[in-house]
Amino acid sequence: MVTLRSYVSGSWHSPANEGVPLPDAVTGEEVARISSAGVDMGAALAYGRRTGGPALRELTFHQRAALLKALASHLREHREELYALSARTGATLGDSKFDIDGGIGVLFGYSSKGRRELPNDTLLVEGDVEPLGKAGTFVGQHLCTPLQGVAVQINAFNFPVWGPLEKLAPAFLAGMPSLIKPASQTAYLSARMIELVVESGILPEGSVQLVCGDARDLLDHLTEQDLVAFTGSASTARRLRTHPVVVGRSVRFNAEADSLNVSILGPDAAPGTQEFDLFVKQLVTEMTVKAGQKCTAIRRALVPAPLMDEVAEAVRERLAKVTVGDPANPDVRMGALASLDQREEVRRSLKALLDAGRVAFGDPDHFSPVDADAERGAFMPPILLRADDPGRPEPHEVEAFGPVSTLLPYEGAGQAVELAARGRGSLAGSLVTADTGFARAVVLGIAPWHGRLLVLNSEDAKESTGHGSPLPALIHGGPGRAGGGEEMGGVRGVLHHMQRTAVQAGPAMLTALTGRWVPGTDRTVTDEHPFRKHLEDLRVGDTAVGGPRTVTLEDVEHFAAFTGDTFYAHMDEESAKANPFFNGRVAHGYLIVSFAAGLFVSPGPGPVLANYGLENLRFLTPVYPGDELTVTLTAKQITPREGTGYGEVRWDTDVTNQDGASVAKYDVLTLVASRPG
Repeated sequence: MVTLRSYVSGSWHSPANEGVPLPDAVTGEEVARISSAGVDMGAALAYGRRTGGPALRELTFHQRAALLKALASHLREHREELYALSARTGATLGDSKFDIDGGIGVLFGYSSKGRRELPNDTLLVEGDVEPLGKAGTFVGQHLCTPLQGVAVQINAFNFPVWGPLEKLAPAFLAGMPSLIKPASQTAYLSARMIELVVESGILPEGSVQLVCGDARDLLDHLTEQDLVAFTGSASTARRLRTHPVVVGRSVRFNAEADSLNVSILGPDAAPGTQEFDLFVKQLVTEMTVKAGQKCTAIRRALVPAPLMDEVAEAVRERLAKVTVGDPANPDVRMGALASLDQREEVRRSLKALLDAGRVAFGDPDHFSPVDADAERGAFMPPILLRADDPGRPEPHEVEAFGPVSTLLPYEGAGQAVELAARGRGSLAGSLVTADTGFARAVVLGIAPWHGRLLVLNSEDAKESTGHGSPLPALIHGGPGRAGGGEEMGGVRGVLHHMQRTAVQAGPAMLTALTGRWVPGTDRTVTDEHPFRKHLEDLRVGDTAVGGPRTVTLEDVEHFAAFTGDTFYAHMDEESAKANPFFNGRVAHGYLIVSFAAGLFVSPGPGPVLANYGLENLRFLTPVYPGDELTVTLTAKQITPREGTGYGEVRWDTDVTNQDGASVAKYDVLTLVASRPG
C-alpha cells in the first residue's frame, strides 16, 4: 500500500512509521497511508527561508508570473490523472473539475495579474509620493517587499487541489516560499498534485514544500517573518490563532473558516419568475456540488413567508432528480462525503438542527446509493430542512458540513438583514431579486457580515459563476465566524505576503531606491531625443523639453469647430467671465494635451511603437489666448515585458505657461522596442 511522502528540505521523505490508513470515500478500501513521523519541521522551515526565499526574491514579479503560467499549463496536461484520483474522494467529474480546473485557473489568473498589474521589478511601489516638506526636498513613499519567511498553508479536506493552489499562487507571486500541509482525508490527491509540481522542475527549489500528516510542532518553529494561512473549522482556527508562538511573535495569521452562508429570495421573485427558478436551482446546486462540502455552500435559505410552501415544493422536485452514488456511474450527480467520520459529524449536526425544524426532503437512514454500499461508502442523500420559526438559534449556530440546508421564513427587508447577521459572519451570501430598492437595503445591511455577496437575477444569470464560486480577482474570506481573513482578491492577496514600509528621503534618493523618477530629482536632457532610444538605452530621468507655442483665439475656435466641443467657456466671452474659475474664454483642455503631444513627439519611425494611454490627467491652470505653452516630458518608469521585444515606458508630463505655472499634468504611456537581437 502507498504511504504518502512529504517533500521537505529538498528531498522526498518517507514516514518513520506505518501511518494511518486513508479510505476510499466510495468503497471504503484503503487508498494510502499518511504520517509525518520523522519530518524535521524546524529544518523544513529553515530550508524554505534559506533556499526558497532568496531564489524567489531574485526574480521579478513578471518572471514569477511566467513560472505560474508554465506550472498551470503543466498541471492542465495531467488533469485526467487528477480527475481519476479525485473520484476516490467521493467527487463526481463535475466536482473534480470544480476543484482541479478551478485551482489551475487561479494559477493562470495570478499569472495574468502579475504581468498586467505589477511591475517587472522585485519591489512594489504603492500609492503616490507624499510631500513632507514645503520646499519639496523631503518626500515619502510606501514600498512593499516580500516577507523573508515561509507561508505555512494549512488546508481543508474539501478542495485538495484548489485549496493549496489558491494559497500558493499569491504567495509565490509575492516572492514568498510555501509549505503546504493538506488535510489528511484527501491528502493523497494533494500529494500527487505536488509531486507533479516538483517533477516539472518549473519552480525554484525550496519555493514549495509538502508535509503529509499531522502538523505536530510545526507552529513552534515560526518566526516573525513567517505567515500562516489556514482553511478549516472555526474552532481549529481559534486554536491555531492563539498558539503561543503565533501570538508571541505576531505571526501573520489568515483564516478562512466554515460559515453559515445565507441566500435570500426577494419578495418580488414569485413562482413563475426567472428569479424564483434561479433561487431554487442555485440552492440545489449548492447542496449537491461536492456533496455540500463547501465552505461557501448555502446553509440558510431565507424565503418570504408567503412563499415557503412553493419554494419547498420546487426544491423537493429538483432534489428528487439528484442521483447519489458511485461517481464512476455517469448517471450519478452527487458523490460521497470525504469520509465515514465526516458523515457521522454531519449526522450529529443534523440531529441538532432537527430541534428547530423538520425534514422537508431526504432520509439519511433509509437510502440506497447507486452502485455502492451505503455502509462502506460515506454517502448521504441531500437533506432539506424547514424551520418555520426563524428565531430559533440552531439554524444560525449549527452547521452540517454536507448536503444539508434549512429553509427559513422572513417578513420584510429588516428581518432578512437581522436573520442573515445571526450567522455572525459569513464567507458568501446571495440575494436573488430584480427589485433594486430591496437589493440596496439588504446588501448594505448584510455587507458588514459578509466577505462576498452575489446579487442574482435575469440580468447577470447567464454569466454568473454562482453563489459558491470564489474568484481569484475577488477576496475570499469573511468577518467573525468566517475567520476574519482574506485570501486571493487579486493584488490584495499578494500584498498579504509583503511588508509595507514607509520610506522617507529626498527626491533623488527615493528615485534611486524605487527606480521611479520623483519630481525634484534632476532631469537628464541630451542631444538625442528620448523617443530615439531603444528600451535598454533609456534611463529614468531622461527628458525632452518642447516649446514654447502660443495659443491663439483662432486655435480655440478651430478646435471647437473641428471637434464639435462648443462649450460656452471656450466660445462665449461674457459667459466665460461670469464663471468664477475663468477671466474670459479659455482653451480646451484636450487642445492643450494635443499641442503638448506636438511639442514632444519625435515624428520619424523609431523605437517608440505606440502611445497607448494617458493616466492621472489634471488641468490645473486656465489657458487663455496669448499664453505660451512649454512641455517637459521625463521618463518616469521603465518596465520591460518578458519575452516580447518591447516594454512600457511611463513619462511624467508637465505642461507649463509663460509664468512657469503648470497648466496640465499627466502620465503618457508608450510601448518602446528593445534593441534588435
